[in-house]
Formats: sequence, C-alpha cells, structure tokens
Amino acid sequence: MADPKGFLKITERELPVHRPVDVRIQDWREVYEDFDRGTVTKQASRCMDCGIPFCHNGCPLGNLIPEWNNLVHTHDWAEAIERLHATNNFPEFTGRLCPAPCESACVLGINQPAVTIKNVEVSIIDRAWEEGWVKPLPPTVRTGKRIAVVGSGPAGLAAAQQLTRAGHDVTVYERADRIGGLLRYGIPEFKMEKRHIDRRIAQMTAEGTEFRTSTDIGVDITVEELRADNDAVVLTGGATAWRDLPVPGRELAGVYQAMEYLPQANRVQFGDYDRAPIHAEGKHVVVIGGGDTGADCVGTAHRQGAAGVTQLEIMPKPPVHRPDAQPWPTMPTLYKVTSAHEEGGKRVYSVNTLEFLGDDDGHVRALRLVEVKRTDKGFEPVEGTEREIPADLVTLAMGFVGPQKEGMIEQLGVDLDGRGNVVRDTDYRTSVDGVYCAGDMGRGQSLIVWAIAEGRSAAAAVDRDLTGRDGELPVAIPPTARPLV
Repeated sequence: MADPKGFLKITERELPVHRPVDVRIQDWREVYEDFDRGTVTKQASRCMDCGIPFCHNGCPLGNLIPEWNNLVHTHDWAEAIERLHATNNFPEFTGRLCPAPCESACVLGINQPAVTIKNVEVSIIDRAWEEGWVKPLPPTVRTGKRIAVVGSGPAGLAAAQQLTRAGHDVTVYERADRIGGLLRYGIPEFKMEKRHIDRRIAQMTAEGTEFRTSTDIGVDITVEELRADNDAVVLTGGATAWRDLPVPGRELAGVYQAMEYLPQANRVQFGDYDRAPIHAEGKHVVVIGGGDTGADCVGTAHRQGAAGVTQLEIMPKPPVHRPDAQPWPTMPTLYKVTSAHEEGGKRVYSVNTLEFLGDDDGHVRALRLVEVKRTDKGFEPVEGTEREIPADLVTLAMGFVGPQKEGMIEQLGVDLDGRGNVVRDTDYRTSVDGVYCAGDMGRGQSLIVWAIAEGRSAAAAVDRDLTGRDGELPVAIPPTARPLV
C-alpha cells in the first residue's frame, strides 16, 4: 500500500467534470473535461489494498485493482498499464462503458464513497496511448491452426486478440461494414469516440489478426465452408434479437427500435450520411425503456435538436441509496443520472404503453399510457390514470431477448437453452464439435466486462483443445460463473 492512511486523508470522491450542457449538445465528442493527473493519483491513494479485495470479485475480469491503484499513486504509470493489461485487453472500452460493479464491491464503499476505480482505469490506458506504451504484441511462434471468430464486439475482439497472440491464424468475421459490433454502432460517439476502437483494430492487425467485414455467416459463407476452412469456430455474435412492444399502432411510421435509430447517428459521424434518415429535430421524442440504451437515445435526440424528450420505464423509480435487500458487496439497482439525463427531458416511472396513436397519414402522433403498480401477479394498471402524451418519434429500448436464430445458428444446429441462448459447457464448447461460444450469444444480454472476460476464457479453452497446452492463456471465468451483481 503506497499510503496506508490515504483513505483517511482524502475522503472526497472526485470525478471528471462534464463539459457544459449547452456546449456538448452542439457536438458529438465525449462529455468529459480533461482530468488532472494529480487528482487521479490522489484518488488512487484512497484504495485500502484490502486483505480480501472484494473489488476483484465484483469485476468479472478479475482486474488487479489494488495493484494498479498503488502504482498510479506512486506515479509508476508504465507498470500500471502492464498490470491493467494483464487481465483486460481493452480498458479504454470498459473504463468508459462499464457500470463498475467493482466499485459497488469496494470495501471503502461500506461507509464512504467508493474508490474511483473506473476513472483510474481509463486514466491509465489513456496515458498509455499518449505515451506510446501500447504496442502490437505479435506471436513469436506460429501453431498453424486456423480459427474463425464470428462477431467483432468486445467478446470477439478479446478472443481474437488472445488467440492471435498465442500463435494461431485468426480471422474475425463481421456482417456489418465496420468492425466493432455494438461498440461501433450501438454506443453513441458522446459516450465513446470510435477512435478508441480504430487504434485497437490497428494494433490487432499489426499482431496478425485478419478482419473481414460485410460477411454474414450463413449467407455469404456457409457454415459448412466456415467449419471446413478452420480448426475451430468461436461464436461471439451477441444478443441482437431486440424485444418488441406488440400493442395497437406498433405499425405506425415513426416507431423504431433503438438499434434502428442509434446506428444512423453514428454513421453521420463516419461520413456515411449528411443527416440521419431517422432524425429527432423539432420532434417530441418518446423513449420506451429506462436503461442505458434508452439513455443513449435520449442523448442522441438532444444533439439532433428534439423539441422534447420523455423516457418511460415500467419499473418503479429506483432508490438513490443502497436498499437493504441489496447489501454490500452486491451491485445495487440505484437511480442514475447519466450525462444524457443532465441535458434535459423527462423521466416517467411506473407506466405502461397501451397504444400508439396515429394521424391521418399513418404516422405516430401520441402514446396512450397508464400508470401501473407491481403485484404478485405482475404489473397491474392503476384505475383512472390513463393519459396521452405527444410523440412524433418513438424509440423502443427495452433490451434484447437473445441471439438471432435465423441463418448461422439454425444452420449450425447448436443446442439452445430455455431463453434461446447458445448452450456451452464449462470450456465454452457448444453441442457442435469444434464450435465455441462466448459473450452475450451464450450468456444473454450482459455487461461489457463479462463479454471481454468470456472472450478471454473461451480463447484459453480453444488454445488448450487445439494444442494440448495448459496455461498458455489465462482463464478468467467459467461460463457458469455468477458475479456479485
């Protein structure tokens, strides 16, 4: 421990300041101001280097949090990135996008604000890129084994990087026109600028990973061809089947899934469009779904100049402080104010959408809502609370229900569980010989840290099965593991 009394001397939790709302909604850059490194080192000193570091258990990646906190406090940033990269291939992704279950498990958080683990993490990797410490790590020995990774989200990229570094010939297949999966087309630029993905792709390419975009397995390449050309196949396509809302009026123009709306805004930043075909300018926008994807829709609508934004959630408003039913070190469900919510709009809880109402041209003009209460039988309407709210543009951000079955999964014939996810054994093997699965495609919709952890662990299993080596790649977690979340 660099400073045994650090958590006693510095009791305030400091985070980067957000850029002013009236400034940041005029652009798509990340919302944070630059954070002074001196403040980061002081915040890192609050880590108590616990005898039992519960933050390790809170993090599916098993990040060595006390170690790199201490290294930052002693200004050894170069060694800090080595310890961070020992467990996490892409800390610039997790440091921006993960909800930080590690901080919910922080021992200091029992009676003080938790250590700013996530901010220290992203500060380490950002400095490492600035200093040129992040370099390609090509393998020194080639195995001659060919491996296909299907899907280029965080699970696929982690698996591919680990397998390439172990000496295998790895090709990543992506059906979209750019690499990155939801990182590329689901996460708005103001949450994570895509330059962070691009420089990782450049690093991986220099290491020897091959990327093939605009390639839909099961359509452009048959599963038989894929299996014949490779010694192993790793499925990392994510949970892309979105949850719909089949109520009257769903067919009206102006009602879209979030993943129909968000990618277009990203494509404007890439230069594909001058203006997104689905645009919120001057419109009353309603976002159905109170999670992170819904918040992404809210922030996007603000930047497009919406006349007003309302976010609806069927669940009750969460508490501000940890409830007794979700004790430390579990990750509690709490009321969050994201950067998008700071920018304006309304948040309405405990309501259900009964109907989309249209105008004479077949375009949505309003929603009919009802307040609900949660009972043993589910959500029941509250009598006398029906009302209408204006809506010119509606986005459905209600989560995902598993992987897309049509095409690759149906053709492979892999077993599925009761939720429609791909079944894996303790080494990420599916029911089809030589085919593995990692990330949301097998786990269901989850966190980015779980995707990277499963990608790393699946890579270790593939390497072991193909070469007989044991311990060449680190194993983060088995697929049956459950976090304190």
